[in-house]
Amino acid sequence: MGTVLTVGAVGEASVAVAADNTAERFGNKGAAVFATPLLVALMEQAAIAAIGPYLDAGQGSVGTRVEVSHLAATPVGMTVRARAELTEIAGKKLTFAVEAYDDREKVGEGRHERYIIDNAKFMARVAAKK
Repeated sequence: MGTVLTVGAVGEASVAVAADNTAERFGNKGAAVFATPLLVALMEQAAIAAIGPYLDAGQGSVGTRVEVSHLAATPVGMTVRARAELTEIAGKKLTFAVEAYDDREKVGEGRHERYIIDNAKFMARVAAKK
């Protein structure tokens, strides 16, 4: 890696809640609120943002574990902001504390695990599965 990645690195990501990212989109009729799968995705985006500046060319990361509590519903029209803080580094394994807030309250929290990968080697292994 170029610049050294250290515990405490922080990343953020946000999204406006609209009809296309509600639970209704996933088949939950009448639930016009931010969908849990997209809350998880937003938290992953925040983790990716936290480590992006530290990765060398050709490196990336993949999510391997997510433990999230979706604490409160967010209606269409509000914004959800996720924050990820790197809490542990064990070789290529990275652990993050993640949380999310809408315009009024905390809506999610948990832990997320990612591994740093060599993109070319990873995609070669994926291609070999076909």
